[in-house]
Amino acid sequence: MSHNFLVSLSFERASPTWGENALLSFSEGHAVIHLNKDKALFSQVQTAARKLDGMSLPEIKLQGEHWDCDLRWAFSQGLFNAKKGANIDFGTELADQELQTLTLRKQIVEWVRNTINLGPEALSPQDLCQKSADLIDNVVADKAHLSYKIIAGDELLEHQFHGIYQVGRGSVRPGAMLQLDYNPTGDKNALVEYALIGKGITFDSGGYSLKPSAGMSIMKSDMGGAATLAGALALSIVNGLPKRIKLYLCCAENLVSGNAFKLGDVITYKNGVTAEILNSDAEGRLVMADGLIAAQDDNPVRIIDAATLTGAAKMAVGRDYNCVLTMDDQFAQLASDSAATQNEKLWRLPFEAFHLEQISSSFADVANISSGEGMAGASTATAFLAKFVKTPEKNWLHFDLSGSYQLGANGLWAAGGKGHGVLMLSEIISA
Repeated sequence: MSHNFLVSLSFERASPTWGENALLSFSEGHAVIHLNKDKALFSQVQTAARKLDGMSLPEIKLQGEHWDCDLRWAFSQGLFNAKKGANIDFGTELADQELQTLTLRKQIVEWVRNTINLGPEALSPQDLCQKSADLIDNVVADKAHLSYKIIAGDELLEHQFHGIYQVGRGSVRPGAMLQLDYNPTGDKNALVEYALIGKGITFDSGGYSLKPSAGMSIMKSDMGGAATLAGALALSIVNGLPKRIKLYLCCAENLVSGNAFKLGDVITYKNGVTAEILNSDAEGRLVMADGLIAAQDDNPVRIIDAATLTGAAKMAVGRDYNCVLTMDDQFAQLASDSAATQNEKLWRLPFEAFHLEQISSSFADVANISSGEGMAGASTATAFLAKFVKTPEKNWLHFDLSGSYQLGANGLWAAGGKGHGVLMLSEIISA
C-alpha cells in the first residue's frame, strides 16, 4: 500500500478557508500549491516545499498538470533538509530522459549539500580531495577520459605550493591539492577549455586572527567552493560535456598551533610573488593562489575560481546571491545569463584595475588584506587573486559564493549547504 503524500499545482485561488491568498490547501493525503502567475513560479513552488518539509510527511509524489522540469526541481530544492534529504517521487507525467536528468541532478547537488554539511572531523583536506575525485569518477563512463592525483603534506613543498602548505601546517591533517583532468577528446594535446579552481578549507578557525565562536561554528562550510565546482563538473559530464576541463581543489584546515602560520610571515609563491600575512583569517586567497598558478601551466582558454572567500560579499548581498567579480564584461554576461537560465541568483560586484593598488605591503609584493580604511573586502580579495592570473583583465571569473550555505532555515532553504551555484557553473562550462 502506497503512503505517498500527493502534491499538485493549480492556478486557481485557494478557498478562503485556508487564508487570504493561501499558497497551500489540503485534503486527505493531498496538497495543492496555488500559484500566482504574476509572481515567480519557481520561488513559489520552492517556498511551498519548505512549508511541507516542516510537516514530517512520508514520501511525497508530484502529480497532475503544470509540473515541468524546472518546477519539479524547485520543489526538490525546497523539500531538502540536512537530516533526511528530499524524499520525493518526481511523478509519472514526464519522459524517461527528463526523469533521468532530474534524478542525476538531485544526486549530485545533494552530494554537494551533504558534503558541505559534514562536520570538520569527518572531512579532512585529503578526504575532500578524494570524495570529489570519487564523485566525478562515478559519473565518467569511459575511465580513460579521467585522471587525477592528490598532492599532500610535504609533497606540496616539492611542487612549490607554499600557500596550501603554510595555511595547512597548523593542523595534524596536512593540506592537499586535487589535480583532476577530464579529457573526453582522447587527445592528450587537446586544449584545456576551462581550468576550475576551488577553495576547500575544511575548517577555518581564523588561525591566530581567531574567529569568535558564532563565526567559527559554521566554518565547516568554508570548503563550499571546492564542493560546488566538483558538483558542477560532475553534472556537466553526465549531461554529455565534450570539452577538456581541469579541476584544482586547494584544501587545508586553518587551525591554531605552534606550527601555524603567523601574522608578519611572508609567503613566496612559485611564480615569484611574495605575500605578507596581515590577517590569518584571510587564508582562502592564500591557498587559491597555488591553484591559479598550477592551472595556468597548461594555458587554459578560460579560468573560473569559486570560493567562500569574504564576509564582505555576504554583507553586500546576504546569503541569497552568489557574487561574481571580473574585468571581462562578456564573460560576466555569460555568467549572468547562465544563472538566470538555471533560476539561481548572481550579483556582480566591482573589480577594477585600481583595486590592485589597494593591497600593498611594506615587506612584500602584496599583503593578504587591504591595510587601508574602508576598502571593499570582496574586491581587494579578488585583487590578491589577480596577482596570480597572467591576464586578469580577460577570460577569468572569480565567484565569491555568498549563497552556498544557509546559516538558518528560511522560506526557501533549509539550514546548511544549498548547492546554489552548481547549475549555473555547469551551464557556463557547458556553453
